[in-house]
Amino acid sequence: MCTSFMGELMTATHNFGTAPTRGTSATDTFKAALYLASATYNASTTAYSATGEVSGTNYTAGGVTVTAATAPTATNSSATAGVAFFTPSASITYTTVTLATAFDAVLIYNSTQSNKAVSVHTFGSQTITAGTFTLTMPSNTTTTALLRLSTT
Repeated sequence: MCTSFMGELMTATHNFGTAPTRGTSATDTFKAALYLASATYNASTTAYSATGEVSGTNYTAGGVTVTAATAPTATNSSATAGVAFFTPSASITYTTVTLATAFDAVLIYNSTQSNKAVSVHTFGSQTITAGTFTLTMPSNTTTTALLRLSTT
């Protein structure tokens, strides 16, 4: 998880759900951009940048929109108290793309809030030719969600 994102949570910069925050209940738009294996994106990333982003057939700079129909959850049960979690409600899919240069990371960012970074996820180096690249989302639970915050 990006360090800047943790701080921005404290100022209500991001709104994954429809709770009344920032004077609006509109859900923000989150996107997922793919990055070359040679790019350096990590917890210190603060915002989306096209620098080091993949390019190729049927890939649009900025990536694809993340489906966020599931609201974040926080738990109070004795076994999982102090855990908040969120997973996009659908896999992140790039359809019929050709990305010939090796890529190995995805940046999830908030395009509604000045393209502020949320998280960077790395995976093994990939290339794809006229195919579909899918990032399958984990279960939305306290131990496996894509984004998890804990008081412990």
